Amino acid sequence: MKVPPNRYRAMRDALHSMDDTLPGKFEITREGIVHDPVSPNGHHELTRLLLRRRLEKVMPNELLAHNGTPDVEDEPEAILRHPDVMVIAWEDLDTEGSIDPRTVLAAIEIVSRSNPDNDWVGKVRDCALMGIPVYAVFDPRTGTGAVFTDIHPTPSGPRYATRKDFVYGEDVTIADWTIPTQGLPLYDRPT
Repeated sequence: MKVPPNRYRAMRDALHSMDDTLPGKFEITREGIVHDPVSPNGHHELTRLLLRRRLEKVMPNELLAHNGTPDVEDEPEAILRHPDVMVIAWEDLDTEGSIDPRTVLAAIEIVSRSNPDNDWVGKVRDCALMGIPVYAVFDPRTGTGAVFTDIHPTPSGPRYATRKDFVYGEDVTIADWTIPTQGLPLYDRPT
């Protein structure tokens, strides 16, 4: 279901007005505003930095495994997301405002404890809708993950046709680059 442009702009304006006033991360999907109220923990951040470093060792110099701002936005689809890591050309990062999703080569998410369905369901759907060719999920809760590729049309919109699951300790291929997952941290088990 398409979101009316004025509703999307109102949600985006509300997010900008909350910048740095509420904890957590905010994103926009067709269902509305998604709020992950818990700031990422050390294991989440360490995973993000390790993935970035491992990717940059095998990628060409004109590409970057970026894990900062800005957001990735597809206004016609009414989606505003903030991947944990995105593979993008340096030149495509030089922009005012949000990043065009058509310039993102891969989006990578580390599953949060507080809202795992956002990474495993919502972002799988939204990254395909935005045309991001590769979406990878790393899940420190279970030491597993998946890489989604091959966007194809469906009656409910574009979807990934291929899912390749992996277990931490195996090498994983994200787009054209293979990296190890050995030594990625796991979340502590709740007691």
